[in-house]
Amino acid sequence: MITFSSRTLRSSIFARLLFTYVIVIAPILALGGYLYQWSYTNASEELSRTSITRLSHYLQDLNRELSWMELQQFDILEDPDLNKLTVTWERMDPVDRRASLNDLLQRLTSVKNTSAYIKDISVHIPYVNKTISAVHAVDELDQERFGWFRSQPGRNESRLIWWRDSLHLSALKQRGKKGEEPLFAVQIELDMEKLRESLLQIRMNPESGSFLVSDGARFTVTSGQEAASVVQSYLREARAASSDTFYVHSEGKNYHFDRVYSAALGLSAAAYLPEEAVRRPLSRFYTWAWLFVFTSLVAVAIYSFSTYRYVHKPLLILVKSFKRMEEGELDMQIEHEPKDEFGYLYHRFNQMLLKLQALIDQDYKQKLMMQKAELKQLQSQINPHFLYNSFFILHSLSRSGDIERIEQFTHMLGEYFRFITRNGEDHVSLSEEIRHSRMYTDIQQFRFSRRIRVQFDELPEAMEQIRVPRLILQPIIENAYEHGLEEMDEEGFLRVCFETHGNEARIIVEDNGDGITPAEIEALKQRLVHTSESEMTGMINIHRRIHLTYGEGSGLFLSQNGLKGLRVEIRIMHGEEGPYVPAADCG
Repeated sequence: MITFSSRTLRSSIFARLLFTYVIVIAPILALGGYLYQWSYTNASEELSRTSITRLSHYLQDLNRELSWMELQQFDILEDPDLNKLTVTWERMDPVDRRASLNDLLQRLTSVKNTSAYIKDISVHIPYVNKTISAVHAVDELDQERFGWFRSQPGRNESRLIWWRDSLHLSALKQRGKKGEEPLFAVQIELDMEKLRESLLQIRMNPESGSFLVSDGARFTVTSGQEAASVVQSYLREARAASSDTFYVHSEGKNYHFDRVYSAALGLSAAAYLPEEAVRRPLSRFYTWAWLFVFTSLVAVAIYSFSTYRYVHKPLLILVKSFKRMEEGELDMQIEHEPKDEFGYLYHRFNQMLLKLQALIDQDYKQKLMMQKAELKQLQSQINPHFLYNSFFILHSLSRSGDIERIEQFTHMLGEYFRFITRNGEDHVSLSEEIRHSRMYTDIQQFRFSRRIRVQFDELPEAMEQIRVPRLILQPIIENAYEHGLEEMDEEGFLRVCFETHGNEARIIVEDNGDGITPAEIEALKQRLVHTSESEMTGMINIHRRIHLTYGEGSGLFLSQNGLKGLRVEIRIMHGEEGPYVPAADCG
């Protein structure tokens, strides 16, 4: 399965193509949203203009009606027959009284019929203890009504008086002296049903409503009972509204409100409509807008899938194949049925792999075989060095007649030569190589035990299983004996220790011999770096073998140690991370 990190996906061609498509389609979606909001705003503003116009005309008509009623009130108030009746009632005979009352009743009935908004018109005359009404004719004085309306004008309130769930107009005929009881009062009761019907007529649709609100919200007149909750919400929030068009939330719905105030009437007329009713004319546009959004998202999904399948996935396969090729896997082939551009690329990629395999067979494998043959040649060159010294030690032991040490030595010698002459493996574990080198050092101690002291540390467990070419340590120890310690007059010292850090393992061999100068060390270092094909003995051989096996950073590194002798570091970049393990006395 092909997997890539999120960072790789973000920088991929697929992500860029998808981002480009989103950038192209996003303005279209934004334009659709803007058009819908623009249409809604225009519809709302047009609705407000229409509603405000209706409310303004309604208040103007209502004001004309009330002005007409007030004019009729004034005419009745100044009627000479009514004033005469009030003053001369006691001197009139019953026939004149009845005739005067009938004339007044006819006058009131005539005034009532001039306006559909008048429910009743009454004249309260306390002097004659009579109330004359266009509806109820002549009756005893209604003391409660007369007392209520007599007290209202002194309050300097609005023209309309709210009493017993209805609206009234009232005018008083005062006597000549201040503080005396009025001669009579003229009261007009408005028809509330006609007012509600008139409010219903200015509604824009069945879901809307309208109502009247007085200054200070002393009373409200609604178009129906269904508007009560909305009116209460309006009364709570209308004062905070900064314009005559605003929204009010009531019972889980938003309502669009328009209001118009009439200073002449001391009334505000308000109309409301649910917000969903405002948006309903745009429902078709809203449906098409969502359909467009859905179609766009489907198009994005289809485009993304197609881009991934036909572009991104084939590219991932090609990139993954190149990565596998870089890791050395050359026996793969990419299968691709469609005869498209990627089919051509895959075909050329497969042909390239075949050519690479052919080149590797001709060049790389031949080079490996030559290196392997060179390694075996180097091993064969190293093996004879120790043979001469071994026979010399055996000769010395036989002359001394020490049979036990001869037996011990020949056993060690046999193990030694069995290790260097076996042909099974070119590489052994480092623990085997160290065991062989330690055996070589023990053999040398037969000769130099009195003059040379040896410190051979234990191999750290982390380094035991590292695979190394055979005979890389023993020749260096042998070189220390032959060129640094063997001819010393003072006591010699040989130290072998180990270090590992990360994927680098180090074997350190150092002595206190004075057989090599700093200049010679520097010259030897140069020879290790610039190795010639004709120079294949000693340390150069070992350095070449390690470098061929482990690559850059591996090989022999020479320096002068604190003992004033030669320090040789065998560095192996084995490619396996491990803990840092220093040797106690390696410095």
